[in-house]
Amino acid sequence: MIIKEVNIRKMKMMMKSPFTTSFGSFQEKEFSLIEVKDELGNTGWGESTAFQSPWYNEETQETSLHMLRDFLIPLVLKKEINHPDEISKLFAPIRKNNMAKASLEGAIWDVYAKRNKLTLAEALGGTAEKIEVGISIGIQNTIDDLIELVRGYIEEGYKRMKVKIKPGHDVEVIRALRQAFPTVPLMADANSAYTLEDIDLLKQLDEFNLTMIEQPLASDDIIDHAKLQKELLTPICLDESIHSLEDARKAFELGSTKIINIKIGRVGGLTEAKKIHDFCMENRIPVWCGGMLESGIGRAHNVALTTLPNFILPGDTSGSSRYWEEDIIIPEVVAENGYITVPTAYGIGYEPNLEAMDRYTVDQFQFKA
Repeated sequence: MIIKEVNIRKMKMMMKSPFTTSFGSFQEKEFSLIEVKDELGNTGWGESTAFQSPWYNEETQETSLHMLRDFLIPLVLKKEINHPDEISKLFAPIRKNNMAKASLEGAIWDVYAKRNKLTLAEALGGTAEKIEVGISIGIQNTIDDLIELVRGYIEEGYKRMKVKIKPGHDVEVIRALRQAFPTVPLMADANSAYTLEDIDLLKQLDEFNLTMIEQPLASDDIIDHAKLQKELLTPICLDESIHSLEDARKAFELGSTKIINIKIGRVGGLTEAKKIHDFCMENRIPVWCGGMLESGIGRAHNVALTTLPNFILPGDTSGSSRYWEEDIIIPEVVAENGYITVPTAYGIGYEPNLEAMDRYTVDQFQFKA
């Protein structure tokens, strides 16, 4: 295929409620959509998962746009591409900026699947017809508020609860949840809020039978996580520390992690995500798909990826209505009793709702071969 046109939409959408982590709180979500067109008129869509500020990684929406406009899009325009796996090689001379890379690569995967009359899941090698989904819950004002939220999500059928923790808002929160819900699969996400000086505190979490503690230490660390894992019964799951297959391999060999969260944007695209999945499957490391508060486009990519066989833990890809009054795809992603049915239409399986997109578009850029 030959890429003839790339369009970028800067988007701004208001979430139903604020989302709070150890880094801060926000409700207005800014992101970018990438639309790619080939020489046959097929159209593919991708989404940048970079946030407005560099609190998750070094990227922001503005730096992502800069990389796309000035470096990445020129590398693919007019280029003959046989398979999306070739994109990561084209992008290899450019260091990091994985979320910008993933947004463009994802749109090309969508085009590739449509050209070959495949669902994106099939193009990736996925086989699942439905996927289990959990829920990610930000820090709440009170423990009682959190318990009521969790109770509601359990009633909706979600298969796993992930709650954010931070120093001063951790052991007592998890204890209260476990007392209220003795058997629900529960995990704690620290977003790098702790250090090795907190070992004794983190060891207290072992009594609550957590599925995992996600990224308790520094975002670029795998050495200290190995030291911490030796002290804990609870599995450590790495998120921010894993940017590539090589990172996953090193973390595994060091004993830094027993579970890996795969986020498409964080690792630079679907090709690298699949490589990490395959490595983890070979080495019996469970994986799951983390969320970045995506709109329907990014959510559709997560659904497709999660159909691969080693995604044996429920991910963060909840239904559209969890975050948005109105999503930008037709139909919206629907979670029923904790499952999302994988779409059967070609490509990502959902159609862009162009009228809704227009309502939330704040700027546009077009690039033609």
